[in-house]
Amino acid sequence: MTTLLKTKSNNNLLGLDKPPNETKVVVAMSGGVDSSVVAGLMKINGYQVIGMTLQLYDYAQINKKPGTCCAGQDIYDAKRVSEKLDIDHYVLNYESKFKKEVIEKFADSYLRGETPIPCVNCNQTVKFRDLFESAKNLKADALITGHYVKKIIDNKISKMYRPKDLNRDQTYFLFATTQEQLNYLHFPLGDLPKEETRNIAKKLNLEVANKPDSQDICFVPNGNYVSVIERLRPEAHEPGNIIDTKGNVLGKHEGIINFTIGQRKGIKISGEIPYYVIKINPKTKEVIIGKKEELEIKRLKVELKKIDNEVLQISIKEQLREAYKSSDEDLICVEEEFSNFCKNQQLKKALLTSVDFLNSGDYDSIRSLIDNALKAGQDKNVGHEYNKDVESRYRDVLHWRVNDSL
Repeated sequence: MTTLLKTKSNNNLLGLDKPPNETKVVVAMSGGVDSSVVAGLMKINGYQVIGMTLQLYDYAQINKKPGTCCAGQDIYDAKRVSEKLDIDHYVLNYESKFKKEVIEKFADSYLRGETPIPCVNCNQTVKFRDLFESAKNLKADALITGHYVKKIIDNKISKMYRPKDLNRDQTYFLFATTQEQLNYLHFPLGDLPKEETRNIAKKLNLEVANKPDSQDICFVPNGNYVSVIERLRPEAHEPGNIIDTKGNVLGKHEGIINFTIGQRKGIKISGEIPYYVIKINPKTKEVIIGKKEELEIKRLKVELKKIDNEVLQISIKEQLREAYKSSDEDLICVEEEFSNFCKNQQLKKALLTSVDFLNSGDYDSIRSLIDNALKAGQDKNVGHEYNKDVESRYRDVLHWRVNDSL
């Protein structure tokens, strides 16, 4: 921590190739202690700091209570901190965007029988997409946040890691961050415990030093999410049957929005053993309950979409170096092999669509897929012949796990 509080120097803490006094940064300020400390750290280390706070909804209608983020008081707190630090501060009205991208999707997700995490969607859209764009429009060199996340740059590729204080780990909420966003983002609190963050706030004489952390979903008053969904989707309270995993009707419910998979309490069905919610069928309005062991997942379907070739190539090298203790000479060969591999798009597609066969252990189907792709390949530069080693190597790189080998 002490290094972050050093006086101004020409060392750029963000790793950018310019002195701090020539580096413009936008700090996402929620009004809490974390983002306030981040703004303070940037200021005392000589950066050109702009604070930005988002107005996401009508606070009077939401009926805010203490302990929720982004309330009207939070905007006021962010403004006071900005004045204390003598930095520019802007409030961006994103109410319509937030309603469309977060609140409406939150309600629709419950109607589909899901249990959403709106903070993930907010980071994915309003914060790291729209705020990202606003920072770029200001020609800022970086967007800074108070998330407890560690960012490490390896081979010019930014990677996200868990923070030093694992009790504050927020990487889960940022899993959807794109590579472009991660390259632009910086998380100064990644190496600090929360207690140290509050100590810095006190040393900076910030009034939010002892402000409680936000706990609830910002737009859900008193934690009553059902009332929000009822207001947005009146049809959400359609009744339905509660059944067991064999289809026997055990009771009635007043709406699937009152249930989440894994739930035990509040089912209102008694039995010899505790019941858990196993599945929710939004089409039939049925809630399926069963034993705890019936919650176990024995099979996962993985859908792989677009993969950045450069990132995948680096991943191949890293995993081969670790798994096979490969030398640099070996890795050069792997790089050439990867280049050929990417030229044969049909082979690439065959490997990517083999997930279900790998999960089920249907190795004959995998062989058939890849053999056909090799035979039909139009690129004469691809000299691949089917062999177990090549297939195994790519299967490992794409994070496919099987209990047996081909």
